[in-house]
Amino acid sequence: MISFLLTLKRLLSGLWGAFKLKNFQVLFVLILLLLLSGTLFYTKEEGLSVIDALYFCIATLSTVGHPDFVPQTDLGKIFTMIYIVVGSGLFLGMAGYIAYAIIKSNLREDNQERRNRFNR
Repeated sequence: MISFLLTLKRLLSGLWGAFKLKNFQVLFVLILLLLLSGTLFYTKEEGLSVIDALYFCIATLSTVGHPDFVPQTDLGKIFTMIYIVVGSGLFLGMAGYIAYAIIKSNLREDNQERRNRFNR
């Protein structure tokens, strides 16, 4: 449990650090717009509920996939192909910025500990 809490703390500090970067903010807004547009599309075109459509969008963007849903219309299949290519790149870019911020935060903590040991 302690390990989980420490990992969660690192993730949240990484997110906090990433939000300070302008490029991350832009990627975050683009991801939100992509999720919104995908959710609207799948509710209108494929007849999914809002929650199911949002779940499918997040599962698709995170490259996990959804085992039970396959778009039924040709337009839905074409949209999904474009959505996967564009969305995966944006999602992975955002994950890269979060990883960068976590590593930067860890390095900062390590440097702080070294300074504290040196000053003793």
